[in-house]
Amino acid sequence: MLNIISNCWALFLGIGLLMLSNGLQATLLGVRASIEDFGKTITGLVMSGYFIGLIAGCNIVPKLVGRVGHVRTFGALASLASTSILVQAIFVSPLVWWSMRFVTGFAYAGIYIVSESWINAASENGTRGKLLSIYMLVSLGGMAGGQMLLNIANPSSYELFVLVSFLISLAVIPILLSTARAPQFEVMENVSVLNLYRVSPLGVFGMFVAGMSIGAFFGMGAVYATEIGLSVRDVSLFMGTLILGGFLFQYPLGWLSDRLGPIQVIIMSCTAGAFFSFIAMQFTSQNIFFYGLVATVGGLAMPLYSLCCVHTNDYLTPTQMVAASGTLVLLSAIGAAIGAPLTAFAMDIVGPQAFYGSIGIMLSSVACFAVWRSTQRVDIGIEEQGDFVVMATTSPFTAALNPDVELVDIEAAAEENADDIQSSFVELVNDLENAGTSSHDQ
Repeated sequence: MLNIISNCWALFLGIGLLMLSNGLQATLLGVRASIEDFGKTITGLVMSGYFIGLIAGCNIVPKLVGRVGHVRTFGALASLASTSILVQAIFVSPLVWWSMRFVTGFAYAGIYIVSESWINAASENGTRGKLLSIYMLVSLGGMAGGQMLLNIANPSSYELFVLVSFLISLAVIPILLSTARAPQFEVMENVSVLNLYRVSPLGVFGMFVAGMSIGAFFGMGAVYATEIGLSVRDVSLFMGTLILGGFLFQYPLGWLSDRLGPIQVIIMSCTAGAFFSFIAMQFTSQNIFFYGLVATVGGLAMPLYSLCCVHTNDYLTPTQMVAASGTLVLLSAIGAAIGAPLTAFAMDIVGPQAFYGSIGIMLSSVACFAVWRSTQRVDIGIEEQGDFVVMATTSPFTAALNPDVELVDIEAAAEENADDIQSSFVELVNDLENAGTSSHDQ
């Protein structure tokens, strides 16, 4: 394990720097949009461009990787992301910003795909889960750390935009100079949303709403914090606490999921998350209770992504999991693209408190749907359920890197049982022939 980590240090360093930049720019643009008086609805639409870019990138970038390779694709997309943030510093316009957010989302989708497939190829069955957990720690830690960088300069100036571009450019160096071999890349094969819904209605609905809440958090969180009068320092603290809560609650909820079952934990976490969201609507004063609510709401809402992945996979065969992961990713990205502008529209009509109100309604809908689904189908036994695996809510590709699934193992199992299958087939043919002969004699 230590040997694998030492071989991947350049990749982890690069990912950490990239997530620092990603965390900083999302909050920076939210604060700057408020300063420029874009309006909450327009800001929500602008921020949704990132998630629409993710959707496009997930479908186009794998084909690009197949043509020109990992290293060239990574370098080109990182350069694109580095340039797009500088364009936003020069042209402060909602239309330009939406276009550049789309470009950023497209670029980051490719960066995630290349990086995470690299990690997947560098690990083995016994170490993949641990390696991905380290990757999640680096990713979420980078996102949280990026919030603190908001205090380095004035958001109304250009310095922070340059800092984002600098971090992206710096992140490319260790990855491109790494001696680790690029992996063989295979494009994920998706299943239709309708087919997946027939298998796991709660997984599909929950993943869509999980994406909506992610879009609301990262698209409108900084706008909400600015609207209630928080300073730049406190906005960064607000967003950092939100992300940290999501990270800290992942493992306790995962532990409960492995013992009670995902559907029970989904009901409990969404019900509690909705309850605390509605309470948080009443509090805007900065104190320990305020930030405790921020961490609690983030902690109960963000793990919904992972819980829905686990619940869905419980009803799939190993060969279906890889194909279904692409559809789950797509559902989450579509939900995120809708969640930001929808929350922004609600904030325009009701006020800043609609930020938490929207989150509360989203989580309530999942809790009610989960209760209804629990009456329609008996949940599978705890011993038959898969183990909880932390999935990064900021990444479009990690869901496909299931540490418990290896198609090679399935093929090997088939080869091992080939003789048994063949003999069973011969016996079946003989029985049919004997039955036919007996019928003819009669």
